[in-house]
Amino acid sequence: MILQTIEVRDEIAAARFVLRPARVSDAGLLALHAGDMRVAANTSSIAHPLPPGATEAFIARAMTSDTTERVWVMDGTIQGLPEVFGVISLKQMDRDQSEIGYWVAPAFWNTGYASEAVQALMNTNPLGNKAVFAQVFQDNPGSARVLTNCGFDYLGDAESFSVARNARVQTWTYLRKMG
Repeated sequence: MILQTIEVRDEIAAARFVLRPARVSDAGLLALHAGDMRVAANTSSIAHPLPPGATEAFIARAMTSDTTERVWVMDGTIQGLPEVFGVISLKQMDRDQSEIGYWVAPAFWNTGYASEAVQALMNTNPLGNKAVFAQVFQDNPGSARVLTNCGFDYLGDAESFSVARNARVQTWTYLRKMG
């Protein structure tokens, strides 16, 4: 299996914010938001509490070009919003497919920002995917609505390990065919 690596260099415009590459200066706000148990518990990979250096390591991985995961920060400075209020990523899989992941700071839940970020990424299709998969925890129906609002179709139930919860959690799996 050969996976193409693509560097995130450009911003992707959404209506109320931009998706842009992570920067070292994002560490404080990323740590603040990702360190919130409400955020960490809705992801599979964020630990709670955040270990020392975790945010800096995440940024370093996001800034490297030889990884299969592409990360964008939700930056709202164009509308007077915080410089960092969420993250969205695409993890490359084989056969021109990716898995999307995202989180938004709790102060911005139920505002449409997550849907706007997902839709902007799907419209741009920066990795040239033929399909994008997603998984959400079944106790997070808001995240499932984001996916269905953005054209993802429900595939079935599964489970995934949550580092913050230290437990396997029931999930819903989604797919969006591109192009």
